[in-house]
Amino acid sequence: MVATPKKIVISGYYGFRNSGDEAVLQSILIALQKQSRALGISIEPIVLSIDPEWTSATYGVKSVHRMKLVEVRQAIYESAGLISGGGSLLQDVTGSKSIPYYLGIIKLAQWMGRPTFIYAQGIGPVNRKLFHPLIKSVFRKCTYISVRDEQSRELLLSMGLEQKNVEVVPDPVMGLSLPEDTDASTQSSELSNSLPVIGISVRYWEQDRRELETLAQGLIKANRKIPLHLRFLPFHTPSDNEASRYVMDMLKGSITEHGGQVSICEEAIHPQQMLREVGQCDVLIGMRLHSLIYAAGRRVPLIGISYDPKIDHFLDRIQCHPVGATNTLDAEHVAAEIVHLLNTGQEWRTAREDVISKLIQEAGAPARQIIEYFHHKG
Repeated sequence: MVATPKKIVISGYYGFRNSGDEAVLQSILIALQKQSRALGISIEPIVLSIDPEWTSATYGVKSVHRMKLVEVRQAIYESAGLISGGGSLLQDVTGSKSIPYYLGIIKLAQWMGRPTFIYAQGIGPVNRKLFHPLIKSVFRKCTYISVRDEQSRELLLSMGLEQKNVEVVPDPVMGLSLPEDTDASTQSSELSNSLPVIGISVRYWEQDRRELETLAQGLIKANRKIPLHLRFLPFHTPSDNEASRYVMDMLKGSITEHGGQVSICEEAIHPQQMLREVGQCDVLIGMRLHSLIYAAGRRVPLIGISYDPKIDHFLDRIQCHPVGATNTLDAEHVAAEIVHLLNTGQEWRTAREDVISKLIQEAGAPARQIIEYFHHKG
């Protein structure tokens, strides 16, 4: 007799076409499938999404609308448990509604007596102190808590949670791989020439756009030393597409007149498509956290531009430093770092192979804990 699959609801910032968050979801789904197969139990993920039809079509899983409370409540009621994460869900920098929403979903599951699991979340910044006791009270009732960096754990401890209850694990996306049937040598048609490829993931951040203007100057300076193919990789559509084109407009003829090339990849919506694009770069410059995580996972030398502590935390884990912050970026420094990494790429990879391999291996820890919990429950 075949056991009925255990339904597990997954809550996060899904369906918004943000490549980083979609990569988190893809990574969690892959890790859960891998661990459930290993222990011989069957699971059925149900994803809370802003666009359930798109999420179902993209990942082949059931999905319900994250803002339709009746559907969410029914999905949780029929489930064996709820996963919250990963990503930066519990922060109030982008607005005051995120924390109440995600805590509310967890609380709903707890009211129904379902086990709740925090999956490799980045906690904070939480500037509104009134949220601290709320986070503590909800997390105290969670079956398992994992966070993606030491700073998130410290923040939870400062709210009064006990240390033994919080596990620090890598971002789930460290475990993302290309499909097994993928030919790794398949290249984008736009990457067929012999120029070194510099992947660039930018976003709007500073009001005066100074960081993007400085980056453009740095790219122009680097291209004068070594002709480059500057390949823009928007991670969050449509805003990153606009930010990419903002920089591209400033490059205009300056790149081509010195033998370089500029292109943009706007068709890589699925996380594994974008992972393949990043893997074809010789160096990656990233503002988006997951562009840097993709690069590390594919062993592409990377240059991080800091706009948020999560960038610094990740770079620190792989023994890197940001090239600068958005408000202090220096064009000469950017250009010098590009040229340096192009010349020393293999040394960069060799120096970090052990730490990156360890992070990839550890990225599956939350899925293993969750599946083992259901395995023991029978």
